[in-house]
Amino acid sequence: MRFRPCIDLHGGKVKQIVGSTLNDSIDQAPTTNFVADHPSSYYADIYRRDDLPGGHIILLGPGNEMAAHEALNAYPGGLQVGGGIKPENTGQWLDYGAQKVIVTSYLFPDGQFSEERADEMASIAGRDRLVIDLSCARVQDEYFIASQRWQTITSMRLDRRTLLDMEKYCGELLIHAVDVEGKQQGIDERLVELLGAECPLAVTYAGGIRHLADLDRIAVLGHNRVDATAGSSLDIFGGLGLRYEDVVLWNRRQKQG
Repeated sequence: MRFRPCIDLHGGKVKQIVGSTLNDSIDQAPTTNFVADHPSSYYADIYRRDDLPGGHIILLGPGNEMAAHEALNAYPGGLQVGGGIKPENTGQWLDYGAQKVIVTSYLFPDGQFSEERADEMASIAGRDRLVIDLSCARVQDEYFIASQRWQTITSMRLDRRTLLDMEKYCGELLIHAVDVEGKQQGIDERLVELLGAECPLAVTYAGGIRHLADLDRIAVLGHNRVDATAGSSLDIFGGLGLRYEDVVLWNRRQKQG
């Protein structure tokens, strides 16, 4: 298990937003936990310095391309890019220095998973450079994939069969627990257990992480097979529960076994 850093971009700035509050309405602003004074390149540079590869740049809507380019310039080959990824721009992001591209909504037209589109993305990016985002919400006693800024609950369940099926298309998964993401109120333990037991791919969990004890808990529940990322709780993003320096040391200890 390792820690994966993040850079969330909204309106051209690094922000921490409660993802479930994102929508297309100009009258309803998302719930924002933090707006950075530093540019995206500042965070990318410290991730490079501290040897934290495989982090995620997420473009939350339009107007974030320049900031994403700046982050990639600071840490070429070290960061993945997601948000609005589709066949037309996949090659551009990879050429610009993205380690991998992350896709979700393009794969779910009308809330239905498209095998044809998944095959298309795998062909363009290459399976090993494609990450599929299967962020999910709990509906009654099951998990369903959420797309379109998590506003659309799709027909696809997140279960053993789905996790196995994704192996045909990509080499890695990113999964936010939509119900707890950005709220710093604790992780979705059941989801972490599912990923640790059933996911055949590299997978990163996000959602609800408050402090180092939550990272330790993910390691136990996920049998050291589930990576983790956190944003709002980190002190570099205005959080109070998780010191970035402690996370870097924690990650080094994980590497050392």
